[in-house]
Amino acid sequence: MVRTLWNGTQRLVAAVMLFFLCPLILAIAAWIRIADGRGVLFVQDRAGRGGKPFRMLKFRSMVHDSVALSAQLGIDDPFGLVENDPRITRCGRFLRRTSLDELPQLINVVAGQMNLVGPRPDVLPQVANYSAEDARRLEVKPGITGWAQVNGRDDIDWPQRFILDRHYVDNWSPLLDVKILFRTAVTLQRGEPPVHVDTLNIVRQKAPSPEDVTSAV
Repeated sequence: MVRTLWNGTQRLVAAVMLFFLCPLILAIAAWIRIADGRGVLFVQDRAGRGGKPFRMLKFRSMVHDSVALSAQLGIDDPFGLVENDPRITRCGRFLRRTSLDELPQLINVVAGQMNLVGPRPDVLPQVANYSAEDARRLEVKPGITGWAQVNGRDDIDWPQRFILDRHYVDNWSPLLDVKILFRTAVTLQRGEPPVHVDTLNIVRQKAPSPEDVTSAV
C-alpha cells in the first residue's frame, strides 16, 4: 500500500514538474533542432519492472544511428561510451553533463512506466544476459535517478551498479527516495566523469547463448 501511494505521488509530482518545466523543455527542443537537425527525442526500448519493455524518452544527445556507428568506430560495447566519444553531439555533451537530457522521462513517469527514483532502465540486449542476481533490479520500476546514480553514476562499473541497485531494492523506503532526490538535485551540474569500458556486458555479449551450445552438441 505504501509503495502504491508513493508511486502515485511520484506521478503527480512528475506532472507538476512537466507543467512548470515546459518552457525549458521547449527551449532545449528548439536548441537541439537548430544545432543538430531533426530528431529532437531519442526513443529506445528499455526494460521496465519485471523486464517488461517500454519506450523510454530522452533528448537526443548523440548522432543518429549511434549504435550502428559504434561498429564502424570499433567500439565493442555499442551502448557504452568511449573517451571523447565522437557520437555525442554539440548539444549532447552539455545536456548529458547536466542531466537535462533526461527531462522527457517525466512523461514516462506520468505514464506509470517509470518512477522518479529507481534503478536506471537498461537496454533489452543487456537485460537478456542478466544473471538471477542482476535481475533483482527489475523487481521495482526503473527511475530517472537512483541509488547507483548518486553513488558514482558513470564512474562505477556494472558489477558495482548491480550491488547498489540490490541495496536499493532491499532497503527501499519513501525516505530513501527523498534522500536520493535531494542528492541528485545538488549534483546536477557535474564534471565529465572518467569513461569506464563496460567489460562485463562485452564479455556477456560475446559469450555463446544456451541455444548455441545446445545446437553445437
